[in-house]
Amino acid sequence: MKEKISKNLSHTGVDILSNFKNKTIFITGATRGIGKAIALKFAEEGANIVIAAKTVKPHPKLPGTIFDAAEEIESAGGKALPIRTDIRDENQINDAVQQTIDKFGSIDALVNNASAISLTGTLETPMKKFDLMFGINVRGTYAVSQACLPYLLKSNNPHILNIASPINLNPKWFQEYTAYTIAKYGMSMCVIGMSEEFKNDGLAVNALWPKTIIDTAALRLVPGVDSEASRDASIMADAAYSILSKDSKTCSGNFFLDEEVLVSDGVTDFSNYMVNPNKTPIPDLFLD
Repeated sequence: MKEKISKNLSHTGVDILSNFKNKTIFITGATRGIGKAIALKFAEEGANIVIAAKTVKPHPKLPGTIFDAAEEIESAGGKALPIRTDIRDENQINDAVQQTIDKFGSIDALVNNASAISLTGTLETPMKKFDLMFGINVRGTYAVSQACLPYLLKSNNPHILNIASPINLNPKWFQEYTAYTIAKYGMSMCVIGMSEEFKNDGLAVNALWPKTIIDTAALRLVPGVDSEASRDASIMADAAYSILSKDSKTCSGNFFLDEEVLVSDGVTDFSNYMVNPNKTPIPDLFLD
């Protein structure tokens, strides 16, 4: 099933830097879900979208490949560059970045969306799974950011946006899935560190997290979760658009929630984002 292109196409609070025609957005894990929704949002304005992800053959349970996503991006009005990339491999990352520069000549924004998840306890999390989460969430986010930075710093409004949560040290978020929480917070700590490191270079580094669970193919595979009590991924796309439209010199080091971003832009009705408007949305992880 194709993700819906964003439902709210204009926000009163979006800054004047919101023309993304021919701007290059490098997105990890953009084959499906939140990553693809963000890609389609920027494609509507004629942006160049780099799909850096692993899926080149259909997955038995998760629909879509990087080539399918590229077709949708082109149909939406953007230019697509699908590159098979395992972000645990720095050689593949460097090759993807070089292909991006060869084709588009620039990188104006990076969305670190790729993430691995296993909501399992310590005794149920084998080291192979631990290494996967840390390799993608922490090392991958750091490595892709590092590779893109020389080109981002040449852009007139460069942004890094990590799909990562605020760091909440309430023990309940560690109790049942310590490994995942630490790995996910690694993406958040990249925001804290890099936003400070590059604050005098005009580079914005922010995080975006959904206030409620988001309807994705992966979510539908989780036992016991009512996907009808979730929101469409387009809410994250609209929030990402708003953030990346802001002046990178004055908007950095923030941990944004999708709903709060859109409220600040004047959105008051979120029912049209709901899979089932008659349901109450379920809060996402790491939010008390």
